[in-house]
Amino acid sequence: MRFFKKTSIDFMGKRRIWYTVSASILVVGMVALAFRGLDYGIDFLGGTELIVQFSQPVSISDVRSAMDRVGMGKAEIKTFGSDRDILLRTAEQGEGSVVSDKMQGALKTTFASNPYTILKEDKIGPKIGAELRRNALYAVLASIAAIGIYVGFRFKFVYGVGAVAALAHDVLVTLGLISLFNGVLNLEINQNMIAAFLTLVGLSVNDTVVIFDRMRENQKIFRSMSLRELMNKSLNETLSRTIITSGLIFLVLLVLLLIGGEVTRGFAFALTIGIVTGTYSSIYVASAVVLDWTIFRKKSGKLIE
Repeated sequence: MRFFKKTSIDFMGKRRIWYTVSASILVVGMVALAFRGLDYGIDFLGGTELIVQFSQPVSISDVRSAMDRVGMGKAEIKTFGSDRDILLRTAEQGEGSVVSDKMQGALKTTFASNPYTILKEDKIGPKIGAELRRNALYAVLASIAAIGIYVGFRFKFVYGVGAVAALAHDVLVTLGLISLFNGVLNLEINQNMIAAFLTLVGLSVNDTVVIFDRMRENQKIFRSMSLRELMNKSLNETLSRTIITSGLIFLVLLVLLLIGGEVTRGFAFALTIGIVTGTYSSIYVASAVVLDWTIFRKKSGKLIE
């Protein structure tokens, strides 16, 4: 199945415009990260987290008053999808389930006529949280580095550079947008979100490798063709495949984002943004970096194969 029989889009001719677009999005994301930061889940902070569902809607102020009465006024309290679902998070530490029992006791006393069900209960020590946060960062960085080495060996060194640039672009753009939209949606950084980033890296490089593979095939057939023409030809030949594959994944993720519920919303949001940036970066970051790097090295007489 092909959406486009034959196209002749000059992708590489527009690469500098898209460099500017990417740089602008990255700047906005980095500013959001600098001023808004990230909302870490209990996995990475340490403490106790409860998600409870009341029989009837409750107000945040009433829940806050309940926590104040037991000396937990600094607890984070917010709705979790509806006015009946409440997320309570505190960095307070205690032996066993002491902190959780205190929170539940306050809720039972304040909302005696409005029973609730515990949907989720987590307790993480601060040292474990810091270790998980550090290991999550290492996992993402290691995956990007490993993929860059793999692509460099499978194709050429410059292709590995392009792949790493595209992956770094995708991760940073997604991270910046998570910071920007957190508050509109519950987008806390937890283990599910880290899984989304690792999946994002895999999906992004898959599209990049397909394009690079077509470039390598065409280089053997069209030896007299310039690199820019060769890239445009390869990108046009893989365009239909890219749209079908990425488009179907995008539709599934969009459904999961809209109606999948709060538990999977962060995961779905990160991957929805990631599949868009991953498809785009395979063309306008990975391929464009390869072209500009090659042009620069040829001009300097130091072309690296």
